[in-house]
Amino acid sequence: MTDTAGPLSHLRVLDLSRIMAGPWATQLFADLGAEVIKVERPGAGDDTRAWGPPYLKDAAGQETSEAGYYLSVNRGKRSIAIDIADPEGQATLRSLARECDVVVENFKAGALARYGLDAATLRADNPALIYCSITGFGQDGPRRDQAAYDFAIQAMGGLMSVTGERDDLPGGGPQKVGAPIVDLMTGMYAAVAVLAALARRDRTGQGDTIDLAMLDVSAAMLANQAMNFLVSGREPTRQGNRHPNIQPQDRFEAADGAFVLAVGNDGQFAKLCEVIGRSEWSSDPRFATNAQRVRENQVLTPLLREAFAGWQRAALIAALESAGVPCAPINTVGQLFDDPQIVHRGVLRHVEHTLGGMVPIVGNPIRFQEASRPIDRAPPLLGADTKTVLDRIRTANMGTVA
Repeated sequence: MTDTAGPLSHLRVLDLSRIMAGPWATQLFADLGAEVIKVERPGAGDDTRAWGPPYLKDAAGQETSEAGYYLSVNRGKRSIAIDIADPEGQATLRSLARECDVVVENFKAGALARYGLDAATLRADNPALIYCSITGFGQDGPRRDQAAYDFAIQAMGGLMSVTGERDDLPGGGPQKVGAPIVDLMTGMYAAVAVLAALARRDRTGQGDTIDLAMLDVSAAMLANQAMNFLVSGREPTRQGNRHPNIQPQDRFEAADGAFVLAVGNDGQFAKLCEVIGRSEWSSDPRFATNAQRVRENQVLTPLLREAFAGWQRAALIAALESAGVPCAPINTVGQLFDDPQIVHRGVLRHVEHTLGGMVPIVGNPIRFQEASRPIDRAPPLLGADTKTVLDRIRTANMGTVA
């Protein structure tokens, strides 16, 4: 029997985070059914509410104050407006934390201790609490007090050193990833860490404190590039769209447009050669194995570019797909949402918004067989749930006193 409430519907999360990394994690919890209570500054709210244009339009087509950036990372939550600098607000949040399973925050290291909202204080009141702190550099170390944004961490964390074209080619130089990838991955690591701590709590009854640093995440994200350096001692370099370990994987041009080729093994390379009428290349000692193709890439790539130039892109992609050779057109964001596979999977959804009309959202990609699909609710207006949540706290406190 399918669980229609969501697999995390038994959990309550207090979200003291803002911008992207923390809200990405808590949005995932909300998608999976948890009650997520987002705490925002009265009058201003999360910084991302002002990060526009673009802004959502209401049912009459008028621009609202709800920025697209904010909408991308706060669906399914409740919003309460509480001033954490106010002693009454601090007491309210401590009461609320006693009712919660998880707290997620991304203030500077040690900042919330001034308000009695740090892990030690809240876990003393609620020993089963999972408290997740997200910072740029962690709770200790020489950089602990520094502020951080995704762009700076992409630079400092080595990611930009391997992203972008070579300096000797047009457009060369370090580039950031087009989405805030360190923020997003930090949010995903935070979600995994919280779920692991909850699994441990199920066995022990004890909560935990999680210390997650964006710079640590950036280092972990380097994956094969980091290990290439550690194994060889050679610094990875920017290679544009070329893969450092597998060839041919690059951006190529057909007669009428660009596409990417992602050959992953020798069998796929042989099929590629058959499609383009160059079967002899698959047995050529220079290209027969992936290791040789990586070494001889400066020879192979010009040959491939010449062969592809005589093809229409759609025909070439269709022939390669039919042969089982991984390839793809380079879609714009709009083209992505028009892709028949994306349409079939229902990735783009529309949900009712308080301001009237429908708001488009990119749905959570997780699908379960037994549990319900992720829940879609529009991101809340600032402070929309303050009265409801605070009334519940007062009722709970009265019950405790009684």
